Amino acid sequence: MTSRPPLELPVSAVADPREAPPLRWAVISPGHIATQFTETLGRATASRAVAVASRSSERAEAFARTHGLNAAFDSLPRMLAAGGFDAVYIASPHSAHHPMARTVLEAGYPVLLEKAFTMTADEARDLVDLARERGLFLMEALWSRFLPRFDVVRSVLASGLLGEIVSLRATHGQHFPFEPGHRLHAPELGGGALLDLGVYPLSFAQMVLGDLTELTTSGTLTPAGVDETVHVLASSTAHPRARASLVTTLAARAGNDAEILGTEGRLVLEGMFFAPGEVRVEMHDGRTASVPDPTSAPDGSAGPVGPIGPDDGLAYEAAEAARRITAGDLESPLMTWHDTVAVMEALDAARAQVAAPRTAPDARPEETAR
Repeated sequence: MTSRPPLELPVSAVADPREAPPLRWAVISPGHIATQFTETLGRATASRAVAVASRSSERAEAFARTHGLNAAFDSLPRMLAAGGFDAVYIASPHSAHHPMARTVLEAGYPVLLEKAFTMTADEARDLVDLARERGLFLMEALWSRFLPRFDVVRSVLASGLLGEIVSLRATHGQHFPFEPGHRLHAPELGGGALLDLGVYPLSFAQMVLGDLTELTTSGTLTPAGVDETVHVLASSTAHPRARASLVTTLAARAGNDAEILGTEGRLVLEGMFFAPGEVRVEMHDGRTASVPDPTSAPDGSAGPVGPIGPDDGLAYEAAEAARRITAGDLESPLMTWHDTVAVMEALDAARAQVAAPRTAPDARPEETAR
C-alpha cells in the first residue's frame, strides 16, 4: 500500500496590523462597537482615534475623555468642518449608515462603514457611486473578511484541495430577548436578525460561492415586526452544484460554526466562524490538518503568540483600510464594492421574503449606538 503524504494547509499571509501605515481616525456614534474599534487601534495598530462625533455632547465628551481623544463634537458637520483626521469610521445603527456616509464622502473623507453596509442595496449603490465619483476610499467593516482565518479559507479554496464545492452551511444565532426600543428590535433602526447577524453567514457564502442566486427564505417576525429567525437556501452561478444553507436568529444562541463540503474534502470553522479561530480540513481519504489561529496559543488558550491579542480582531480591517487609503486605492480586494452590493442584494431578497421592513426614518445614533 502506498502511503499518502501528510496533508499540508496554507498559512495566513495577512500582515501584522501594527505594520500598516498610521492614520488618524474620527469615530461617529460612540457606543460598544466604536469602543472596541478605538481600543483596538491603540493596542494593535499604529493608527489612533483622535476625534468623535455624537448628537449628545455629553456622550462625545465622555468617550473622548475615556479614550484620550483630542476632540469631541456634538454634530457630524462640526466635526467635518474642524478636520484634523484622515478617515472616518461610522459605528451607528444601520438606518443612519447611508445619510452619514454620504455626508462624510461629500466632505471629502474616506469611510470605513460598519456592517450591514446600508439598509438596502440601492443605498449601497448610491454610496459606491459617490465614492467612485469623488475618488474616495469606501469599505464595509465586515471584520471577518480581513481575519487570518478567512485568508486561509480563501487559499484552501483557490488551491482546489476540496474538489468541487457541493454544499455550504453557516449559522449565526444570539439570544436577544424581546425588548421594545432596543435597536435590534426597532424597525426604524434597521432591527432584526438579518442585517445584524445574518450578514455574516450571507457574506461568508458570497465570499466562498460568489454572488448568491435563487434565494428561498422562510422565517418568523418579532412582535415589533422585524425578522427574528430566518432560514435561507441559496445557489450560485459560479458553483452550479453547490447549495448554501444559512440560518440566523435573535431568539437563541447557536453554535455559530460553518462548514464547506467538497467532492474531495471538508473545511470546518468551529466556534464563532466569523471570529478569529482555527481552520480544519478533513479529506475523504482520511487525512486531516488544521491551521491554528495566530492569536491563540497551540493549546487553544488565549495568546498572543502571534501578531496581536485574541480580542483585537478589528485591527485587521483597520490595517487594511490604512494600507489602501495610504496607497490611494478606492476599495479593498478583500471586500470589494461588488461584494458589498451583492450581499446587500441578498439581504434585500431575504428580508422581502420574510416581510421585514426595508426602509426606515432617520435614527438617533447617539441614543442607540451599537
